[in-house]
Amino acid sequence: MNFFAEINVEKNHAEAIARGLFAIAHSDGLHEREAALVGSFWADAGGSVQALATLERSAPITGEELAGVLDSAPLRQVFLKTALLMAFADGQVSEQESKLVRSYADALGLTSELSTLEAEVKDYLLSQLAHIHNTEGLAQIAKKLAI
Repeated sequence: MNFFAEINVEKNHAEAIARGLFAIAHSDGLHEREAALVGSFWADAGGSVQALATLERSAPITGEELAGVLDSAPLRQVFLKTALLMAFADGQVSEQESKLVRSYADALGLTSELSTLEAEVKDYLLSQLAHIHNTEGLAQIAKKLAI
């Protein structure tokens, strides 16, 4: 499965993605795993050493700003897939996270693709667990992903 197509992500794209991910993570209270994922992504993508602190000081990115920076369909799809993965990082997608992801999808012109992208994310997450032999545990995880 080629979940993330290889695309060129420049520093301005990475910053917009990090700001969007941080806004989603922060929407229902910032969880440790979410903060670590967003901070690590931004630091790896060229952010400062204090990547998370920089994001905390930034205003939440608007959908319009995000759409202005993520100027291609592949960049926009990568952002939404990453946003959905990050929303699952704490084990549950909250209503606030879901609402913000939907608003970003609207601004990015991907509303009609959102359910397909969600399905791809769920398939990807389950594929990462395919080697586990505890089928009862996998069934419980699959139920949790059916939001």
